[in-house]
Order: sequence, then C-alpha cells, then structure tokens
Amino acid sequence: MNEDHLDIKTPEYVSLQFQLAGLGSRAAAFIIDQLLLMTINVIILVVLFVVMSGMSSLSFYIMDNSIPLAITIILLFILNGGYFFAFEFFSGGRTIGKKLIGIRVIQETGHSITLLSSFIRNLMRIVDSLPVSYFLGMIMIFFHSKHKRLGDIVAGTMVVHERKAKMKRKLSPIEKEIQARGLTVNDLSIDDWSLKSLGMKEWKLISTYSRRFHQLSLNDRRDLTKQIADILLPKIKFETEGKTEEELENMLLVLYLILKDEWEFEL
Repeated sequence: MNEDHLDIKTPEYVSLQFQLAGLGSRAAAFIIDQLLLMTINVIILVVLFVVMSGMSSLSFYIMDNSIPLAITIILLFILNGGYFFAFEFFSGGRTIGKKLIGIRVIQETGHSITLLSSFIRNLMRIVDSLPVSYFLGMIMIFFHSKHKRLGDIVAGTMVVHERKAKMKRKLSPIEKEIQARGLTVNDLSIDDWSLKSLGMKEWKLISTYSRRFHQLSLNDRRDLTKQIADILLPKIKFETEGKTEEELENMLLVLYLILKDEWEFEL
C-alpha cells in the first residue's frame, strides 16, 4: 500500500499536513530498535553469566544465585517493556529506530503524543505481536487507510514522516532579524516537561508577536515584548525581572524558533 498524505484540522482550526509512514519505514525502524534491544539484552546476560561464574564455592552459588538472576529478569523486563514507551513520550514520539528512519508518533489531532497515549499504544504491542512476529500489527498497518496498527487505533495515534528540510527560500523579516542577532534554538535551554506545557495557544501568541515585531514602533514593541514575556517565559521557568529589553526580545525570538519547529508542520 502506498504512503499517503493526510490533512488535519486541529481543534485550534489550524490545518496541518503529514505524510503517513507505511509498513516499510515502520518495519525498518522496528528492526533497528529490536537489534539495539537484542544487543543490550545479550550484554546484560553475558554480565550475568560472568557474575554467576565468579561465585567462589558451589554451595554459595546454589544459595545465592537467585539474587543476580532475579535482578536480571527485572532489568530485562523494564528495558524491553519500557523502551518504546519511554522513548516515544520523552523523545517527541521517536525511538532510536524511528529517529534514524525519520518517522515519529503523533496524536490524531496533530499534537505530540501524550503520556497516556504512549502507554496505551505500547501496551497494545502484546496484541499486535500475535500470533507471532508482529503478524497482526503488520496486516493492520498494510490494510488500514492510515497505516495504523491496533495500538494506534486504541490510543488515537499515527506514525508520520518527519518534516523534510525546506528548500532554500527568501528569509522572512523576522528570520533575518533572528539571523542578524545570531540566535539559535540552543540559546534557550528548556526541559521537556516545560516545553510540553506550551501548546497551540502559546504558539499563536508568539507567532503573532514575531509577525508584528517590525511593524510596531519602538515604544509599542517594548510594551508588547514585556507583556508576552510575562505570559510565556514563566511557563518555561524563566524569570523576566532584571532582564533588559533586548534580552527579553532575544528569549522570545528563540522561543519562536523552538515552537516553530514543533507547530509549523510543513512537508
């Protein structure tokens, strides 16, 4: 089945376009993840073998070998059971395999995957893997119109290709301003939890600010900068007190870059 494009209108009435990830790309990402997990599992088992082989006496070995064995079983369970769940939520819907292939998991609304969605989606892997080697999941992805496996249907998620790099184009006035100031996304360190607190409402606010940046007089821009900074910066754990006008402007412009990458979905 061919990979399709999908248009989504969010609850905020913003139209987003995605390229759905098909069976081939999803299978490739899964194989990479499984090879990685298999390698780590083998390393853990080898360490277990070395530890148990190093027991000095047979009686001590028989009496205490259950402890490292139990620890290993728990560790393997957490690793194999939590790998997909943890990476998909904390890494923007991307496991290592998905990141290498260039795909990620998002919600049907176009928003980033939530904690609950990630948990449900990955819990359903147990069913999707039936009867063997993800047979049910592959059949579902191949025949479903949106390339969804059962876990995606239940969790309300879908897998899409990452946005491709835009072709070289003329920079907008705000992009020229950001470039002239030498600002990059690395100039503002925001933890994942704080970033997830910023949604479409905050994106619309910062994008409106960026569009009006060069249209306002200096006094009006100063006032607007202060107002927007007082609303947005505390949400990402940054104080506005004691900051100069230029510092606040720079922080908001960098925040614009960060949210632009998250919300301005274009192929």
